[in-house]
Amino acid sequence: MSDAPKAVFFDLDGTILDWETGMEDSWVAACERHCDGVHTPAQLHEAIRTRRTWFWSDSERARSGRLNLDGSSREIVAHAFADVGIDDVRTAHALADYYRALRIAAIAPYPGAIETIETLRRRGLPLALITNGGARSQRTSIEKFTLERYFDCIVVEGEFGVGKPDERVFHHALATTGCGPADAWMVGDNLEADIQTPHRLGMHTIWVDAHARGLPDDATVRPHRIVRSIAELV
Repeated sequence: MSDAPKAVFFDLDGTILDWETGMEDSWVAACERHCDGVHTPAQLHEAIRTRRTWFWSDSERARSGRLNLDGSSREIVAHAFADVGIDDVRTAHALADYYRALRIAAIAPYPGAIETIETLRRRGLPLALITNGGARSQRTSIEKFTLERYFDCIVVEGEFGVGKPDERVFHHALATTGCGPADAWMVGDNLEADIQTPHRLGMHTIWVDAHARGLPDDATVRPHRIVRSIAELV
């Protein structure tokens, strides 16, 4: 495995863009704004947290849910309202929509992330962006930070038809950048989606462990390298 890549592939959310910081604060703000006067914002928030865990714990529901985050948030909140005895779908949807608006506004690149991509681009390396999720939500993030200017290949699940860890997305990125697996790096924060398949295909895998939690005991793949942020790549 060469230490110097001939192409670098990146995940988007959790790798380049920080989608997690402030998430709970956004939910709390949405609950405070749409509280029914009977239940406290804290009660609504806890009900939503419970339903979020339920919603995203099912792999098939998660796969379809990430393709429509607005609809998923609405469904989660509607279920949470029902759980605490609130029969008000309109307010549930308004709360979910307000939360989504807060999250879209809050998403930002990790410190040094854009600079790292710019550096790799200046070095002449072909770059690919491989992201799961719906076309509208992912393209909104890509356009907000004008990321398309850095990448020779952008694969969005909602556009391509399949997402990670399906090996077809990685084969497409390899073919588009004209790079063989042994000469390509794949960088991402999700062991199953971003690391497992590229590792099996013979790519150099770099796992972003932003919170320094370390590999889970039940991890089925061991990346070649672990970093706290992609800024460590350069």
